[in-house]
Formats: sequence, structure tokens, C-alpha cells
Amino acid sequence: MGQLIYGSTPTVVDIDDRALAHLKVVIIAKLRRSEGFVFSWDDEVSTRAGLGRSSVWLHPGIAIQFRFFGSRQPALNKQWLDDLMIAANSGGGLRVSPESTARGEKNEVPNVY
Repeated sequence: MGQLIYGSTPTVVDIDDRALAHLKVVIIAKLRRSEGFVFSWDDEVSTRAGLGRSSVWLHPGIAIQFRFFGSRQPALNKQWLDDLMIAANSGGGLRVSPESTARGEKNEVPNVY
């Protein structure tokens, strides 16, 4: 289980390493273009927020850190990256979604990120 850590008074979000690797690619791509956007996630029962949802506005001027539990970078799924980028560009913003696959296609992209 990895973590996305955001802001000077850190907001810490626990996210599966595989999902976090995909989110990192999308988030960095948006921030490199100086594009701010909303990122939302479901809160776990163990957090002080309890069950529910949280959102933050991600902006290039605010510190962000990605902390992975595992040492290996997973192969990236192009279809999932595309779906996450579409969400990030939408009015609803980016949120963790189930991994997507296109039937009959090889979806993994080389790890060049």
C-alpha cells in the first residue's frame, strides 16, 4: 500500500501501489502542463474521516510526494492511463477507478516514466 502525500500540512492518502503508479503518471503529466485539477478518493473506515469521500485541488505550486511500499515499478496499463487522464480532464476530476482493459489488446506500456 503506497501513499500520496500532498501539501505543506500533509494530506496522506493510502493507495495500492499499482493504482498509485498509474495515478502518478497522470498527475505528473497534468502538473507539468501547469494544469490544476480535482483529485478525489474514498475514505477508509480507519481514517478519522470514516466512510465517505474526500477531494483536494492539485496545483503545480503545491508539494506532492508519491511513496511506494514495493521496490518494483509495475508495468503500466495504457488503457487505464487513458481512462484516468480522461477523468482528470473532466469536470468531475481524477479519482481512483478500477483497472480497465481493452479486450484483445496488449495494454501494457514500457516503463519509461
